[in-house]
Amino acid sequence: MSRLGPVLTLAAGAALAVGLGVASITATPAANNTAANSAAEAPAPEESITEAPAPQDTTAAESPAPEGTAAPAPEQTAPEQTAPKKTAKADYGGRVKGNGGLIAISIRDGKAIGYFCDGRTEAWFKGKETAGELDLTGFGEARITATLGDGQAKGRLAIGGKKWSFVAPTVVKPSGLYRATAMVRGARLRAGWIVLKNPQGGFTQVGAAFVGEEQLDVPELNSDRPTSPVTLDDTTIYPEDVDGFIQEMR
Repeated sequence: MSRLGPVLTLAAGAALAVGLGVASITATPAANNTAANSAAEAPAPEESITEAPAPQDTTAAESPAPEGTAAPAPEQTAPEQTAPKKTAKADYGGRVKGNGGLIAISIRDGKAIGYFCDGRTEAWFKGKETAGELDLTGFGEARITATLGDGQAKGRLAIGGKKWSFVAPTVVKPSGLYRATAMVRGARLRAGWIVLKNPQGGFTQVGAAFVGEEQLDVPELNSDRPTSPVTLDDTTIYPEDVDGFIQEMR
């Protein structure tokens, strides 16, 4: 009996050791599987990635508008409006057909004046020129209308209920329109002249002079130097060319 005691004790210890080993083997795979599953289920570590910008989608901008929806009309720019062209400087002179008188027209920066005279009757006109069209008015219903072009003013003259046509080519000094004013015995003296160079040489001139309402004999101008002083009714007067008085006429 004393011999079997240790043997049994050793056997029991061996059996216990074997049981613990089996238990250890069985438990280890389970732990490994749990770890593997945990690794599989754990989120992957975040990586530092810089995303490229998405390409711009131009499909919407280029695609046609849906049916039934009017596409917006393209914005239109209104054309620039330019002011009508005005003649900077021009002088015209010629004969009035069927009348025998002369007519002179001068334009400066769109402002225009005219003068008609046949030696007995005179008439002053003022107005404007725009885009080659001339419209001047005078006393009462006196009027000049004309079209400018091809180096001439072509139109109609109306005075005292009568009308005449005229063609007045461009002229250069000393041809043109002249005027003089002064005070004589408390009355205003005024005189006007038209000087035209003749195609065959020399000059033709016509004019009229008044002191108040009294008509006087008008002196003749020096055709080569029309602005030279002249004497009228014992008074020395100084004719001016159109550049000297056009701005005074309102």
